[in-house]
Amino acid sequence: MDRGKMAEAESLETAAEHERILREIESTDTACIGPTLRSVYDGEEHGRFMEKLETRIRNHDREIEKMCNFHYQGFVDSITELLKVRGEAQKLKNQVTDTNRKLQHEGKELVIAMEELKQCRLQQRNISATVDKLMLCLPVLEMYSKLRDQMKTKRHYPALKTLEHLEHTYLPQVSHYRFCKVMVDNIPKLREEIKDVSMSDLKDFLESIRKHSDKIGETAMKQVPGAQDLVDFSPVYRCLHIYSVLGARETFENYYRKQRRKQARLVLQPPSNMHETLDGYRKYFNQIVGFFVVEDHILHTTQGLVNRAYIDELWEMALSKTIAALRTHSSYCSDPNLVLDLKNLIVLFADTLQVYGFPVNQLFDMLLEIRDQYSETLLKKWAGIFRNILDSDNYSPIPVTSEEIYKKVVGQFPFQDIELEKQPFPKKFPFSEFVPKVYNQIKEFIYACLKFSEDLHLSSTEVDDMIRKSTNLLLTRTLSNSLQNVIKRKNIGLTELVQIIINTTHLEKSCKYLEEFITNITNVLPETVHTTKLYGTTTFKDARHAAEEEIYTNLNQKIDQFLQLADYDWMTGDLGNKASDYLVDLIAFLRSTFAVFTHLPGKVAQTACMSACKHLATSLMQLLLEAEVRQLTLGALQQFNLDVRECEQFARSGPVPGFQEDTLQLAFIDLRQLLDLFIQWDWSTYLADYGQPNCKYLRVNPVTALTLLEKISREMKDTSRKNNMFAQFRKNERDKQKLIDTVAKQLRGLISSHHS
Repeated sequence: MDRGKMAEAESLETAAEHERILREIESTDTACIGPTLRSVYDGEEHGRFMEKLETRIRNHDREIEKMCNFHYQGFVDSITELLKVRGEAQKLKNQVTDTNRKLQHEGKELVIAMEELKQCRLQQRNISATVDKLMLCLPVLEMYSKLRDQMKTKRHYPALKTLEHLEHTYLPQVSHYRFCKVMVDNIPKLREEIKDVSMSDLKDFLESIRKHSDKIGETAMKQVPGAQDLVDFSPVYRCLHIYSVLGARETFENYYRKQRRKQARLVLQPPSNMHETLDGYRKYFNQIVGFFVVEDHILHTTQGLVNRAYIDELWEMALSKTIAALRTHSSYCSDPNLVLDLKNLIVLFADTLQVYGFPVNQLFDMLLEIRDQYSETLLKKWAGIFRNILDSDNYSPIPVTSEEIYKKVVGQFPFQDIELEKQPFPKKFPFSEFVPKVYNQIKEFIYACLKFSEDLHLSSTEVDDMIRKSTNLLLTRTLSNSLQNVIKRKNIGLTELVQIIINTTHLEKSCKYLEEFITNITNVLPETVHTTKLYGTTTFKDARHAAEEEIYTNLNQKIDQFLQLADYDWMTGDLGNKASDYLVDLIAFLRSTFAVFTHLPGKVAQTACMSACKHLATSLMQLLLEAEVRQLTLGALQQFNLDVRECEQFARSGPVPGFQEDTLQLAFIDLRQLLDLFIQWDWSTYLADYGQPNCKYLRVNPVTALTLLEKISREMKDTSRKNNMFAQFRKNERDKQKLIDTVAKQLRGLISSHHS
C-alpha cells in the first residue's frame, strides 16, 4: 500500500518536471536548449517524456490549423500580391543584374587602380618605417664614422668621448640590430686601441723630451721663462685624460713616473770626459735643467700626474748625483779659467733651478769647495808666472831715461824716493824689473780671487776673508817657494842675491798698499774684527834672510875656491916679501863684491863682510893645521904671516861702512896671536900669562899651539939629521930642540890640566 503511494508520488514529480522542461523548451532559444535536453536524457523517464512531447506537438499543430483556417482569405490575397511583386522583382533583378554587369565592367580598372594604390600604400608604410629606422640608426653610424676619423687623425681623447656617447646614448636605441651587436663587441677593442695608441704617443713624447732636454735647458738658462713652450705637452695631457676616463689613471701615473726616473738617472750620468771642456759641463747642466723644467710644468698643469713629494725626491737624487759628479770631474781641472767658467755655469744652473722653486743651497756650499780648488789652480798658475818673471829678470836696477818711463814704473809699483826724483836722467830705480811685475801679478791674483766670489751670495766680510786667505797662500807658499828656488839655484851669483835682497825689501814695504788694495775692492776695513792680515812681510823677510844666508854661503864658497889655489911650500927656507898671489886675487874679489853691497841694508853688508872674514880666517887656520902638513918651516910661517897681514889690511880698509874701528880685524885675531907667538918665539910670556883674562895670547889655544909646534919640531929634527956634519950647527939645533920639547911638555901639561 505504502509502496504504491510512493510510486504515485514519484510519477507526479516526474510529470511536473517534464512539464517544466516542455515550458522551458517552448520559451528558450534553440541555441541554448542543449542543457535542457541533456537533463532529460540523463534521467530514466525519457520514454514518457517523448510521449508527452508528441502530445504537446499535436496540440500545437491543432492550434496552428485553427489559426490558418481563420486567416486563409488574407493568405490568398497575400499570395496574389506576391505574384505581382514577383514580376516586378524580376524586372528589378534584371535591372540590378544589368547595372551590376555595367558596374563590374566599369569598376574593373578602378579595382586595378585600387590594388595598385593598396600596394603603394603598403610600400609607403614600409618606406616610412624604414626611414624612421634609418633615422634612428644614422646617428649611430655617423658617431661610429666620426670615431674612426678621430682615431685615424690621432685625436684619441675626442675619440674616447665619442666612444662613450656611442656606447651609452646611441647604441641602446638600436640594440636589436645585428650591426649594433658588432659595434658593441668592438667597443673594448677600440678602447684598447685608443689606450695603446695614446701610450705610443706618450712614449714618443718621452723619447722626444729626452732628446731635447739639452735645448730646453739651454733656453731656460739663457732666459728662464718660456722654455717649456718649446715642448708640446698635449700627448701627456691626452694620454692622462684617456687613462683617467678609462679608470686606469694610477697605472698611467706609475708608468710615467717610472720612465721619468729612468730618464733622470740617464741625464744625471755625466760623460767620462766632461771635465775636458766647458761645453761638456754646459751640456750636462742643460739636460738636468731641461728635465726639471718639464717636470715642473707637468706638476703645475696636470693635477696630480706628479706631486711635490715626487719632484722633491727626484731633485734630492739629482742634487746628490750632480754634486758628486762635479766634485769628481772638477778635481781633474788644472786650468783656473775653466774652473772660473765652471763656477759661473754652476751659479747660472743654480739660479735657473731656483727660479723654478728648487732648493740650491747645497750647490752654493759645493761652490765653496770648488773655490778652494780654484785657489789651488790659481796658485799653480801663478807659480808658473812667478817662475817666468824671476827666470827672465836681469837682476839689475831698472834704468830710467825719461820722465815718462819714470812715471810708468811708479804707476806700476808704489815707490817714493825724493832723492831719486831730484836726480837728473838717466837714473836707476834700486829694484829690478821683477818688483813691479810681481806686485802687479799679486794684484791680478787678487782680482782673479774676487771674480770667483761674485754671485755666490757672500757677504763683503766673507769675500774679504776669502781673498786675504788666498793671497796669503800666494805669498807664503807660491811666491815664497819661487823666491827660495831662485835663491837656491846653483848658478846664482852674488849680484843676483844682492838684488833679490833689495827687491824683497821694497816688496815688503809694498804690503801695506796691497792691504789697501784689498780694502778698496771689498769695502771691509782692516781693523774690522776677525779680518785676516796679509803675511807678505813675513814672506819677503824670509826670502831676504834666505838670500842673505845664501850670500854668506856663496861668499864662503868663493873663498874656498880661491883657497884651493893656495900652494904653500911648507918646507921653504926663503923669507918672502909679498902676499901670495891667490890671496891677493881673493882680496880683490872681496873688495869688488862688497862694493856691490852699497844698496843693501847696512847690517846685511856688515854681516856678509864679517862672515867672509871669519870664514877666511878659519880656513887659513885649517890650512895651517891640517894633518897632511906634517912639517913646516919658520920661513913658510913667515910667508903665511904676510898673507894674514894682507887680510888684516883688507879688514882695516873698511870694505863695508859701519864697523867700529878694528871690529872687522877681530876676525883674524886668533891667527894673529898664534903667528905672533911663533914668529916672536914668545913662549915664556904665553906660558906665564896663560889663563889670565888680559894675557897677550888669550886667543891661542894650547892644543893649536902644540899642533903647530910639533910640525916645526919635526922639520927641525929632519933638517938636523941631514946637516949632522956641522957640529956647531947641531949644537944650536939641539938647544932649540930641547926648548921645543920643554915647551911642548908644558903645553901638554896645560892641556891635561884643562881637561881634568
